[in-house]
Amino acid sequence: MTEEEPIDLVASVGALDGVVVALREFLHRSGAVRAVAVVDREPGEAPAVVDCARLSPIEVDFGERVVHLPHAIDLDVDPPTLPEVRHLPPFQVDATRAEIAAPIGGVAHLAGAVRDLAGALGGRNVVMAQFATDDPAAPLAITARADGSEPLVLSLGEEEFEMEPGWP
Repeated sequence: MTEEEPIDLVASVGALDGVVVALREFLHRSGAVRAVAVVDREPGEAPAVVDCARLSPIEVDFGERVVHLPHAIDLDVDPPTLPEVRHLPPFQVDATRAEIAAPIGGVAHLAGAVRDLAGALGGRNVVMAQFATDDPAAPLAITARADGSEPLVLSLGEEEFEMEPGWP
């Protein structure tokens, strides 16, 4: 797709509507600034990427086609059971020292919620959620694979940290 090609505005992405609803609901409950899922599709089809950011259209990239849905569109699906998650204030970070100052258990709480969201989507799907910090250049991102076959990855700005298996 080139920059000049228009992006279609749609009212549904079919089988991915449930993923859209889940990411949007997680975004609102958790206070994340962005939630993205890489979703397996039918055999022979490339995975789809569903990208849900605050105050933005939801983008779904099918590989051969990119579409947008209005953020607040009402989709006729029930989301999977979502994890309990608290909305936490932005973390204080020092990206050069890879330090995060957060309420006790705050990062582990969000990491567990992202892991559980990925699990709710099932398969080998991957979920990444970004959370605000006091440094706009260094958001906290947490990535998890649905089947738990890989450890969680935390990113602070450009730095990535693979967590110990089983954490949190």
